[in-house]
Amino acid sequence: MPDIAQPQLPLARLVVLDLTLARAGPTCVRHLADWGADVIRIEPPAAGGEDIAGDRDGFDFQNLHRNKRCINLDLKSPEGHAAFMRLAAKADVIVENMRSAVKFRLKVDYDTVRAINPRIVYGSISGFGQDGPYGKRAGVDQIAQGMGGLMSITGLPGQGPVRVGIPIADLTAGNMLAFGIMTALFDREKTGLGRWVTTSLLEVQVFMLDFQASRWLMKGEVAPQAGNDHPTGIPTGVFPASDGFINIAASGGRLWVRLCETIEHPEWAQHPDWKTQAGRSKNRAAINAAIGEVTKLKPAEYWIDLFEEAGIPCGPINTIDKVFADPQVKHLGMAQPITHPRLGVEHIVASPVNQVGLSRAIRTATAEAGQHTDEVLASVGYSPAEISAMRAKGVV
Repeated sequence: MPDIAQPQLPLARLVVLDLTLARAGPTCVRHLADWGADVIRIEPPAAGGEDIAGDRDGFDFQNLHRNKRCINLDLKSPEGHAAFMRLAAKADVIVENMRSAVKFRLKVDYDTVRAINPRIVYGSISGFGQDGPYGKRAGVDQIAQGMGGLMSITGLPGQGPVRVGIPIADLTAGNMLAFGIMTALFDREKTGLGRWVTTSLLEVQVFMLDFQASRWLMKGEVAPQAGNDHPTGIPTGVFPASDGFINIAASGGRLWVRLCETIEHPEWAQHPDWKTQAGRSKNRAAINAAIGEVTKLKPAEYWIDLFEEAGIPCGPINTIDKVFADPQVKHLGMAQPITHPRLGVEHIVASPVNQVGLSRAIRTATAEAGQHTDEVLASVGYSPAEISAMRAKGVV
């Protein structure tokens, strides 16, 4: 999308208090920040000179926390809690992903905030839900991948469980919570009241099983590992080229016939065991081997051009450096530049959402620890003397 003059971003009227840690919660807040919300990230003051938030200059932190303001505030202290409540009284959204009991211990939970701000939309991510048999457990992405069934269907047949190469439960939880928060804000337009919106790594992982879950729920079929093959649409998978590998997706009768004709083996389409989808699924190993014997004779680019012309879905298998060198990825602007005051020009991952007439350019680099403490506290009535006193006591 071209870089155009940008009107007010759609979430610019929202104030969001960000109490999140690690990845799932920050992923949610990143959506809100990218589309204009005034996000105030609340971090504990440094302990012994060490930044509690972690490696602030690291690629992960810089990518997660752009477009936010940042303050230091000790929520465990009476003064810090009082300051938080002042901010919460004027906020639209609070997002947290603490263990379920922690927010109650700190007295920053939904019911406490709602008592002073009934319009608040309060978003929570946990490992396994806010209550129930596992409600008090800590949860991390790989645990959710395992418990949610994903690792049992990932990898080559017989390989044993394999984790997905990205923290998909964390990322999906963040994405879905952002969606839930927006639906609650939309509802608030009608009711005038906020609500508590929750999700968990386990819930989103089960949700993301999608057709593999309904396959069990409706048919009683437990999906096995299928490796690079599509579980039900054959042939779809990874095939060798003379210089690497390519993906080909030719499931369905018409595409199968077209593939056979394109690689000059029209007789395969008439093979009695390969004519139907059920037959191709049963004989996938033989079909894949036959296709591979042909594709391995030419380079990947040759096959991609040929299949593209024939209307057969296909593509290269890129390492991440090649992803960002791809002309379409460049055209889509998925590597967004931003100038950091200390680190110089950085490139971070763009929002995948496009809105006509709006720029998705990153507005500000990740803030320094406590960079906006004074201005944020002043905005809710604290005097310079009061802020200095709080700093002297280690509250900010």
